[in-house]
Amino acid sequence: MGEKIRVGLIYGGKSGEHEVSLRTALAVMSEFDYNRYEVKPFYITHNGEWRAGDVLLEPPADIASLQLAESAAGGAISPIFQGLQLAGQSADNSRALDVVFPLLHGTFGEDGTIQGLLEMANIPYVGAGVLASAVGMDKITMKKVFAHEGLPQCVFRYFNRTQWEKDPNYYIMEIEVALGYPCFIKPANLGSSVGISKARNREELIAGIEYALRYDRKVVVEEFVDAREIEVSVLGNDEPRASVPGEIRASNEFYDYKAKYIDGTSVMEIPANIPPEKAQAVREMALRAYTAIDGSGLSRVDFFMRKSDGELFINEVNTMPGFTPFSMYPLMWKESGLSYGELLDTLISLALQRHADKQRIDYGGGSPE
Repeated sequence: MGEKIRVGLIYGGKSGEHEVSLRTALAVMSEFDYNRYEVKPFYITHNGEWRAGDVLLEPPADIASLQLAESAAGGAISPIFQGLQLAGQSADNSRALDVVFPLLHGTFGEDGTIQGLLEMANIPYVGAGVLASAVGMDKITMKKVFAHEGLPQCVFRYFNRTQWEKDPNYYIMEIEVALGYPCFIKPANLGSSVGISKARNREELIAGIEYALRYDRKVVVEEFVDAREIEVSVLGNDEPRASVPGEIRASNEFYDYKAKYIDGTSVMEIPANIPPEKAQAVREMALRAYTAIDGSGLSRVDFFMRKSDGELFINEVNTMPGFTPFSMYPLMWKESGLSYGELLDTLISLALQRHADKQRIDYGGGSPE
């Protein structure tokens, strides 16, 4: 057997989805083929401190073992560029990382920031690039891209904290006229349904907006559509493919953080029980959305299918979907014929291919000879 591929897994982070990241990291580490890969963990604390662990010879026992102590890393690996230089070395400083797998959800993880850092360090990494990550994270920009692509979506309104504080009555009236009640309030830049609430009246709308502004300076408010929640997993770089669709039937009133990651009682139906033409349409729309944001590696694309007439509305693209035991992304690929281990192999291969392709770009700007 040839030399093992050395994978650096970065997890934790400063976002509100720190615990989600730990769950994802444990699941991914448990499924790697340690005969083929060497896995080196990099834990980012709630405060943003980087810590590195020894190369794993077997999967970690539990989530607690992922929260590396400073002594395990020989100190925090910061400032960040120095940290990345250290991250690129093995325990005996003999070999660099071959690829990085960022398992960071939310702010500072799937918003293009860590991706930009890895780009500047010229390190191959799994998943979407800077642009797709940033667009996929910012719901306002993402919706504008979808609109340009001609993808149908729910009616929405958006504003920032300054605008809201300056004239809240204007936005209340705008929302009530354009959307009505009930409606959903979301932070513009956060995933895993953190900070989301449902408003049935003006009092709940105001409370929901104030709640969302705890997590971001921008807010999106969307109309309520009585719909089924359909999801599709997308995998690939320039020639992506889509999985069979799945459906979420939430244990709570809507598919919030608790339903996704804590109680595990939401029903996931894979494949979704929808007509074949709808399944084909949702897969095609998922690929259009993925391409529109310049996706690479992986994404989960979420839709609403209105119960009254079956009309489809795109909801969002998640460029770093969870890999927890309750996660839809790997389950939809499993139903599509790709096991968890094969999925990880494919993601690593796609990361290396994308990095190799980018090395063909001339960044010098010189004239051809």
